[in-house]
Amino acid sequence: MNKVIMVVIDGLQYQVASTQMGYLNHMVELNKAAYYKVKSELPSMSRPLYEVLLTGTPSSVNGITSNDVQRLSNQKSLFHLTKENGMRNAATAFYWVSELYNRAPFHKVEDRQQADETKPIQYGTFYYDDFYPDSHLLLDAEVLRRKHDPHLLYIHTMGVDNTGHIYGSDSKQYRKAAINMDSQLAELVPTWIKDGYHIVITADHGMNTDGTHGGTGNDERDVPFFIISEQVKPGYHEQVIPQLAMSPFICKLLGIAPSEAMIEYDFSGIMV
Repeated sequence: MNKVIMVVIDGLQYQVASTQMGYLNHMVELNKAAYYKVKSELPSMSRPLYEVLLTGTPSSVNGITSNDVQRLSNQKSLFHLTKENGMRNAATAFYWVSELYNRAPFHKVEDRQQADETKPIQYGTFYYDDFYPDSHLLLDAEVLRRKHDPHLLYIHTMGVDNTGHIYGSDSKQYRKAAINMDSQLAELVPTWIKDGYHIVITADHGMNTDGTHGGTGNDERDVPFFIISEQVKPGYHEQVIPQLAMSPFICKLLGIAPSEAMIEYDFSGIMV
């Protein structure tokens, strides 16, 4: 079976990823990775876009229309699909992801560490503090990967977004947060490649100079899409990918059928 690691860097703007993430762009320059721009769905808010990324459905369909909608998703997610296809999955993510697919509301004691193969997210470590270090979160994910060998590992970090809210996107602090994330991924990606994973690195939304997001501006909607996979044509690409195509693309890499609700997208221009 194919295996995928999907990294969602919360609040990472496309332009900053293009200029500050030296390791990932190094991989693209050497034709070891592909790089696209993704246009995020609206509203460009976190919880609605977690649902977009994981179910491939827009807010008008799934009903997750704001960050304040606290309930289980009514859509079939990548976690549901992998479980149905006899695959293992795991996630390290902000607690809203647990609330969308395993249980709502989130219980800090009972739900922080999860291991239940009957649930959509079978193995999980969830955090509830925006200041939870990305370095710890990435190692939480690596522990789950080594222990459970998941076919889908979903990693969702918050450090870049948190820094953007405090200082804005046109700040040395925000750019440094992107550099730090790139450096931390540089420590793990070579191992993931060696162990046979397809690697997808993207974001839910970007960030504007005011330190906010939610609107229609390019700085809020344009996010990076790095792909490391022998199934994908490497290099820099001008094609803009709709965010609704992310879930069916992950299904394509995993070799499973997308849900009926996911959009049909022609990946012939992306895949080898």
